[in-house]
Amino acid sequence: MSIQANPLIKTLALSPRRRMAPPAPATARRPMAAVRCSAAKRNYNVTLLPGDGIGPEVVAVAKDEKLMGGAAVDAYGVPLPEETLAAAQASDAVLLGAIGGYKWDNNEKHLKPETGLLQIRAGLGVFANLRPAAVLPQLVDASTLKKEVAEGVDIMVVRELTGGIYFGQPRGFGKNDKGEDTGFNTEVYSASEIDRITRVAFEVARKRRGKLCSVDKANVLEASMLWRKRVTSLASEFPDIELSHMYVDNAAMQLIRNPKQFDTIVTNNIFGDILSDEASMLTGSIGMLPSASVGESGPGLFEPIHGSAPDIAGQDKANPLATILSAAMLLRYGLGEENAAKRVEAAVTETLNNGFRTGDIYSPGTTLVGCKRMGEEVLKTVESQSAVALNS
Repeated sequence: MSIQANPLIKTLALSPRRRMAPPAPATARRPMAAVRCSAAKRNYNVTLLPGDGIGPEVVAVAKDEKLMGGAAVDAYGVPLPEETLAAAQASDAVLLGAIGGYKWDNNEKHLKPETGLLQIRAGLGVFANLRPAAVLPQLVDASTLKKEVAEGVDIMVVRELTGGIYFGQPRGFGKNDKGEDTGFNTEVYSASEIDRITRVAFEVARKRRGKLCSVDKANVLEASMLWRKRVTSLASEFPDIELSHMYVDNAAMQLIRNPKQFDTIVTNNIFGDILSDEASMLTGSIGMLPSASVGESGPGLFEPIHGSAPDIAGQDKANPLATILSAAMLLRYGLGEENAAKRVEAAVTETLNNGFRTGDIYSPGTTLVGCKRMGEEVLKTVESQSAVALNS
């Protein structure tokens, strides 16, 4: 496997007083581990998990990385090796590329790459998944919605990540009274699980436009009835936030009919999984959207939401901007480096203003580039910002 420094990770070197350590030489036995960012008084360890498919293309390779997902199944026989989880837990933040692919679709559940994703979320204790979906002015024509519907959309979905039907017990396979095979899962939430994600959502809404919509299915599901009760009871702690409730089927419809009515959405694990992907397509491409998964303490997990896209892996067609923007969320939510995060986001905006587009967001009159070139163009902008800062 050939390893070389990818320019994308250099977007983390944002301050004139902060520089990334140079990439360590690649070795045949240890191609993968963590990036160290240095500041005058602070060091950061950022573990990189490129994963599968286009993951290695959109995640930069610096000092060291760890294997996860299908790549780890092939190398170690498990989707999340203990060494990988230990490195992630010892980091200040974790940047994940993508996992999964056709190759592992027929594996038993415990050997599926997606199992590793659930395991690392649980292992890091990250329970709040923040998924922004904003339609950038430069890309409004890439949305499949009418311009007047898509223009100005700016939504944050706050998804509960470690509870609900993906983790609830009992679960498994059985037989019914007719002798037929059955499969069953349990949707269960405790009051404390609902309360902690709700407080995160209220705080996020407070930093945005002060509106929070809680999405549930309280007309049918007992777990949602408790969800709505707890969310409503916590509203008194945030009198400055306008709280509303919506059933998930209506929310799915409203995201297409009138997405601008939403500011911040909070919902459970499975509804958030679905609605955040739906919201992502308002922007024109899932390749533009980052995410952050955070907990009460310990490192956060930051990743693009586009998946591994194995059909285009290795072809230099992937859009790296979601990963770059995930690095910006890492800086903001994982390391508390707000100014650095803004500089990354500004570099992405300027690169789009300069007309560079990967295939998923291309339109006539713009410049079609591949994954590597797009990363290089963003890096040029970041470096020009650094030069201005040094000379000012």
